[in-house]
Amino acid sequence: MHPMLNTAVKAARRAASIINRASFDIDRVKVTQKSHNDFVTEVDQAAEQAIIEVLKTAYPDHAILAEESGASSNLHDENDNVWIIDPIDGTTNFIHGFPQYCVSIALQQRGQITQAVVYDPTRNDLFTATKGAGAYLNEKRIRVSRRDKMADALIGTGFPFRGTDDLDEYMKMFKLLSERCAGLRRPGSAALDLAYVAAGRYDGFFEKGLQPWDMAAGSLLITEAGGIVSNFSGESDYLYNGNVIAGTPKVFAQMVNLLSPFAK
Repeated sequence: MHPMLNTAVKAARRAASIINRASFDIDRVKVTQKSHNDFVTEVDQAAEQAIIEVLKTAYPDHAILAEESGASSNLHDENDNVWIIDPIDGTTNFIHGFPQYCVSIALQQRGQITQAVVYDPTRNDLFTATKGAGAYLNEKRIRVSRRDKMADALIGTGFPFRGTDDLDEYMKMFKLLSERCAGLRRPGSAALDLAYVAAGRYDGFFEKGLQPWDMAAGSLLITEAGGIVSNFSGESDYLYNGNVIAGTPKVFAQMVNLLSPFAK
């Protein structure tokens, strides 16, 4: 395992230990509402600090972009190494005791994601990838599924949750895809959904309005597992565009064809 990936795994496991302890008595967790249907808990914050502590101890000059604490003071164009962190992707699930959430950590070097960890503490599933070295689940090599027809595909997605402005557009996309695929799922953790594409549990995924920390680790898992990731126009700027389509090569192509009219 690459030394930087090993450090990220250590950080993810450190965060997971905090998350797992809190999950045993979830009713006592302090919850704050950042905006409509957008929550943060003291567990998110403690897990994020634990991740940052591990990473900064190993790599004190690296920059940080994290969901709760934001960008570190040394995050600028000259910094070649940026850790992109989501301490709990799926916080709403977590505070309801719904076991679909994860820790997501990625390293971006000179604009490219090179290391990725998505860790599901409820199932002890550890997804990892190093650019050019493949994607793994619990140290076993994973590949995207072999399905190539939309009619056979299981597709993951996410719906707007901070507001309802885009809900009508999402319902149009939902109808368009549901009429053409084997099934649609919306569990509520984009990072874990993307990892599921890499592992062949989904054949595709799409969502709009995401943040870099939702996608960074999962996107590398998919490309290292033989899949494709883009924005809704089929271009590669999804990480900061916020709109993502991912899947097996042929399912991905069919999804882009269907969803490109929603690219705005």
